[in-house]
Amino acid sequence: MAARPLPPRPRGEAGGPGHRRREPGMKAMILAAGLGTRMRPLTDHCPKPLLPVAGKPLIVHHLERLREAGIREAVINVSYRAEQIMAALGDGAAFGMRLAWSREATPLETGGGIRQALPLLGTAPFVLINGDIWCDHDPAELPPLGNDLAHLVLVDNPGHHPEGDFHLDGRGRVQAEGEPRLTFAGISLMRPELVADRPPGAFALAPLLRHAMAAGRVGGRHHRGDWVDVGTPERLAELDRRLRG
Repeated sequence: MAARPLPPRPRGEAGGPGHRRREPGMKAMILAAGLGTRMRPLTDHCPKPLLPVAGKPLIVHHLERLREAGIREAVINVSYRAEQIMAALGDGAAFGMRLAWSREATPLETGGGIRQALPLLGTAPFVLINGDIWCDHDPAELPPLGNDLAHLVLVDNPGHHPEGDFHLDGRGRVQAEGEPRLTFAGISLMRPELVADRPPGAFALAPLLRHAMAAGRVGGRHHRGDWVDVGTPERLAELDRRLRG
């Protein structure tokens, strides 16, 4: 494991007048350690976060949206072609961000990746984003957690995942069971406590979320805007065409 600390804060403010922002000091984590197997042959020589979409790497779309929401610090976990990703993004200053890197010798899955990055994330809630999605959701709209361990952004089920993941009830609580079903967008606000008591190593996040749901400590919202799971070369090409207009 190798974790690089955050560089000095960039100068200047993000977002225009009246733009809604997260509270100062909130961090984000972008999950970017996957092998990109489904994206082959595109990922044979280029890691998925650096695949171009509308003239810029996919992960840069996330950095720009975070910056516009007032989030200036992000931790990115990397494994496959880690040096390539780190060289492309550097310390984040070119994007108005401060980036820290959590390197995984082998991918630790979502839960294990977050657990390893906790020393960089700190003890406050943080925004978590899957690096292989594109979404127009504004992170500034995520509500305070209160007593919850997580708040999930959910979207309509895409054609390739018609069964969905979770149920959002009328009180805004996310349930593991129930109808109708929605799909987890890969965007959430999360407390470190969700994974902090787990031993280091590879483990999935979903079972921990379901346990928290059973305890009534996961809220959510139904995002009805644009969302794409960039999981195949075909979906990547379609997103590129759409964003180029």
